[in-house]
Amino acid sequence: MVLPSLLSLVACSNADSVSDDSADTKKFGSMEFVVFADKDKMVTLGSDDEKAKTSEKPSMDVVLDYRFYIGKNEVTCEDFRSVLKDYDAYANLPDCESDSLPVVNVSYFDAVLFANEMSKRLGYDTAYTYAVASFGEDGCSGLSDLKFDPTVDAFRLPTEAEWVYAAGIGWNTENAWTSRNAGNTLHAVCSLPESAAGLCDMAGNAMEWVNDWLGNFKDTLVANYVGATDGGPLGERVLKGGSYRQEPSTVGLVTRGDVYTTTSASRTNYVGFRLAFGNIPAATWFEGTEKPPVGGGFSSLVMANTVRSLTRTFKTKFAFRNDVTGNLAYIDYSVAGYLVHEIADTMQVYHPDISPDGMRVAFCTGLEGVSGKSALYVRDLDDSGTGLVKLDVESAAIPRWRVLENGDTVIVYVNDAGNNKDETAFRAKSTWQVKFSGGMFGEPQKLFDGAYHGGISDDGRLAVTGARLLRARIAKAGANTYTDARDTVWYNGEQACNASLSKDGSKRTAFLDFASATGREFVGESYAVHERLLVMDSTGALVASIAAPSGYSFDHTEWAIGRTSSTPNLLVATLVNTNGAHEKVALVDLSSGKVTEILKGEEIWHPCVWVKSTSVIDEDAGLSPDSAGVYYVAQGSAAAASIRVAMENLWKFRDSADLVILGSSRPQAGLDPGQIKNAFAVNLSNVPNSLFVSDYLFENYVLLHMKKVKYLVISLDIDMWFKTYDNDYDNFFYKEYRNYPGYVYDENHDYWSDGYPEGLLEMTENAPEPYNKQYMPTRGYHVVECEDWAEPTTDYDVNWCSLNPALLNANMLRLVEIIRSAREKNVTVIGIVFPQNPEYRSTEAYGRYGLTHAEAQNIVDALAAYQEEYPNFILMDEHKMGNHDYGPDMAFNMDHLCKKGASQLTARLDSLLGTLE
Repeated sequence: MVLPSLLSLVACSNADSVSDDSADTKKFGSMEFVVFADKDKMVTLGSDDEKAKTSEKPSMDVVLDYRFYIGKNEVTCEDFRSVLKDYDAYANLPDCESDSLPVVNVSYFDAVLFANEMSKRLGYDTAYTYAVASFGEDGCSGLSDLKFDPTVDAFRLPTEAEWVYAAGIGWNTENAWTSRNAGNTLHAVCSLPESAAGLCDMAGNAMEWVNDWLGNFKDTLVANYVGATDGGPLGERVLKGGSYRQEPSTVGLVTRGDVYTTTSASRTNYVGFRLAFGNIPAATWFEGTEKPPVGGGFSSLVMANTVRSLTRTFKTKFAFRNDVTGNLAYIDYSVAGYLVHEIADTMQVYHPDISPDGMRVAFCTGLEGVSGKSALYVRDLDDSGTGLVKLDVESAAIPRWRVLENGDTVIVYVNDAGNNKDETAFRAKSTWQVKFSGGMFGEPQKLFDGAYHGGISDDGRLAVTGARLLRARIAKAGANTYTDARDTVWYNGEQACNASLSKDGSKRTAFLDFASATGREFVGESYAVHERLLVMDSTGALVASIAAPSGYSFDHTEWAIGRTSSTPNLLVATLVNTNGAHEKVALVDLSSGKVTEILKGEEIWHPCVWVKSTSVIDEDAGLSPDSAGVYYVAQGSAAAASIRVAMENLWKFRDSADLVILGSSRPQAGLDPGQIKNAFAVNLSNVPNSLFVSDYLFENYVLLHMKKVKYLVISLDIDMWFKTYDNDYDNFFYKEYRNYPGYVYDENHDYWSDGYPEGLLEMTENAPEPYNKQYMPTRGYHVVECEDWAEPTTDYDVNWCSLNPALLNANMLRLVEIIRSAREKNVTVIGIVFPQNPEYRSTEAYGRYGLTHAEAQNIVDALAAYQEEYPNFILMDEHKMGNHDYGPDMAFNMDHLCKKGASQLTARLDSLLGTLE
């Protein structure tokens, strides 16, 4: 069924476009919706089954006491194209074989834009708001500051509770698959039987986005549930229903996602969406999988690329005080999602300062301008704030990290941070420093009288402070501030605060004033309190001024910490609105005068920005910092995150590895490079994987740049050899890779076939890190704890091989191409068939993804024959048609080994290598 264009109804009023309230269905434009009328509707989410996923437990009852509407069909390609045709990014999208097919390969962000555009076209307000939309080759890749307002009558994605309620009326997965096996592909919407509620394709065709973040359920009764407040550290979203790729037994109303992690930016060829309409009164949210900031949500106003354009690195961290809770919070812009992480604690956190290596943060319990006792702490900059240590002194405030000429890392602090206007009181206070090493404080050392908490220059010849007056301590000739110096007052004795001494050796001081005469004369016009950020040179002369954005003033100004060669003119400050709320944080670039707003919240205090101190690869050297090594971006797909780990390890070990492991999650969890003694190994396996992905990495990277490689170990996942080349889900390097600049950059430079470009590893390390970065130190090995062989279920059609033998042939040919390419470089290929649950012997399927036993045996026999034809190929069949010796204590699930099983398999591989030597 092809729906007519929606454009013809743009001019209709709400009354004209909505049918009578008494009907069971309604039309909005040309799209038909099923009505679920006003009454208490009870639905159960989740399960109490002990084997259910953690994210699907426990069961939770939800009451929906409002009227809502859900689209009868999944949104079609025709719908999508008609509604979003005015967006340049969608001019050539979607790429569909038929207009009547459900639109797939769309992100959550794409669905949100579609819903908003529908609302606008039919005269409604929009349910979603956002600050900035980012687009890639395949559509929308990000919506910063995205918010959902459930109180608005508008088009939106259905909540998980609404979707489950509607789908549960007459739910029957077997009916949804009655004609699915013809081609294992998408079909026209509503070409399969409708549910009892009149909805189509809820259990099959395409999986569907719903509105909710992926959060945990509670064993309770909830009214009008709309999901979690966030998606946890990964920013995960909920998917519902099944797709044409799955067996009915693997799909249920409880299922909340895909096999792989799903974020808002994920897109696959079997995930689409349908719309809902209507407001949700008195909506209930639960806290996400991690405790969100207690004082209200924080919204990122920029993408990580914007921060990188100012700091010249993705390795940027930002810490601050959440003044609503008093807790320390931070963002790591090199990690996926760059979410705000708040470290809940009982103490108050003021003036955080990130260590030179970016790994720790110092803070105090006292506030600038307020006299009194203050404690000084250091803790690790991680989600839990581990490694907390306290400096054992009577009082210590406003810590600032500093690296001495002898290489020691110290923290400079004052014993009282009160008002410095009174000379006598100021001189009664003092400035100290203490060495910090190995997670411990050394012995505190008094530097001089006077509380100079604005910083000490690298050469020790200048110290500043500002808490009513801008004071400076200047060393005399041949001395430093600790031995012989004079104290003075700058800025003509006019009021100033928030003094911060630069970290680049220029000894410039940034500060704020109170619209003083000296400042007005320098600027050349009047301004209000804190409306100007002012900068003095080392002599106390004004040299620069930046105006705050309209409607805001500055507070809490600080120079950026870290790589001074690229950030000599970068500062951070809070932006205070006309009501006095510290509403935003901004990066201030003195070179351009640009003020870039990066974060919004209720009350954000004392921001601190750290930039990794590494050498900068200049563009003149041949590498673009915007592209080189950028193999991942925030909210990238699971596939991109997995291969990003492989790419960093590839460049890191290009000159040392003589054995490379390629393949799926099975070798990721099943082979430990660190246990191989007869070769130096690196595991470049990735998820989701296919032979086409492995071939791409082998041909374009391994053979070109890993000059010592003698062995290629590759997983022979024969039950997954239905995967195709021309499919992003099966082959990351078909089209999806073009969303990540590093791969395109490599491709445009012929994969550096003329020689590895110096600095590419450093650029890769300096690029955004994936959420699974913990696998880098293990050379790509995923340490998996042992559980048991899970029940031998089948996630794909057992008969896929007989239905389409061309799929198998394409994979077999690709393996042969890998073997032949390896032979030309004198590389031995060791193909491993990984063990799966031996109980598959008693089922129809050879393994998790199908194949009959007879078909599997034929394939294994053919692989064994390759050893005669290709002397550089060795087959290790560790599954042996289920007759293997990998016991239950060696398994994680139905088709993956745990660390004990990995040790056994790795040892066998190592033994084989010993015979080859």
